[in-house]
Amino acid sequence: MNRRRLLVAAALFALTGLAWTQEGPIKLVVPFGPGTTTDTITRAVADALGKNLHQTVIIDNRAGAGGSVGTDQVAKSAPDGRTLVMGTVGTHAINAALFRKLPYDTVRDFAPVAFVGYTPTLLVVGSNSPVKSLKDLAALAARPEGVTFASAGNGTSGHLAGELLAQRLGGRMIHVPYKEGAVAMTSVMSGQADFMFYHPAAVMPQIRGGKLRAIGASGAVRSAAASDVPTLMEQGLKDFDLVAWFMLYAPAATPPATLAQLRTAAATSLAQPEVATRLTEQGVEQRAMRTDEMTPFNKVELVKWAELVKRSGAQVD
Repeated sequence: MNRRRLLVAAALFALTGLAWTQEGPIKLVVPFGPGTTTDTITRAVADALGKNLHQTVIIDNRAGAGGSVGTDQVAKSAPDGRTLVMGTVGTHAINAALFRKLPYDTVRDFAPVAFVGYTPTLLVVGSNSPVKSLKDLAALAARPEGVTFASAGNGTSGHLAGELLAQRLGGRMIHVPYKEGAVAMTSVMSGQADFMFYHPAAVMPQIRGGKLRAIGASGAVRSAAASDVPTLMEQGLKDFDLVAWFMLYAPAATPPATLAQLRTAAATSLAQPEVATRLTEQGVEQRAMRTDEMTPFNKVELVKWAELVKRSGAQVD
């Protein structure tokens, strides 16, 4: 059904033949550094978007403050359709609760363009770890010394997933934040940390290489990138459904006609097989979402992640 809706959007774009009327290139801001999952996903979409709009799309990496720096820049940009941002669960859900003073409003300051996709994270341990299942992890956490879990930093989706697991599984789980996900992953591979939640695109090469082992997926359904890995819900953790997601946004005051052009072009781009393939390679699963569904989805995510941030005690000034 999702695939059919994407193809219908592509067909409508072809029939209407909407022509991009803005002058100058489109700047697509990635609020994280080059080489990150968000960067790779954005580039896959940007190439197709530029071709469909017959316009140059320039990637602008603006990292900092958990993605807030680049996101805020777009919130305050001219609403002419020429500046967009690849929003994430972090920039448009988690950060609202994590930062005491976020410089933008995740709903009021943006107009959603397209829901790009989502990816459940994988709960991984080092290949030399005795943990083979969630039950094994619970047994280790029940010891007085407990276990440690790594993340890419305080307030990240990996940190909050770990905190939720600790609450649901019990025992003692100590958070060890790192500045980068790759460094956190190395700590798990070496045995310095016992486990972490991280994106399939990052951990699958290490799993195939025999350096990591996945024991669970964080979504409601199994990850397409690791279909042999059972979800945590399958293993007894009811309602454990946390996924990272990506959505393309424009500034809130962007004219409706310009938004219509961007939305149809984005839908067409996402329906292209080569784009779908590149997203799948990053562990991203597509889900067709109507325009009127995007803001309500965002609001639900804000509430869900705010509760997790509160439970974790994470806060950034």
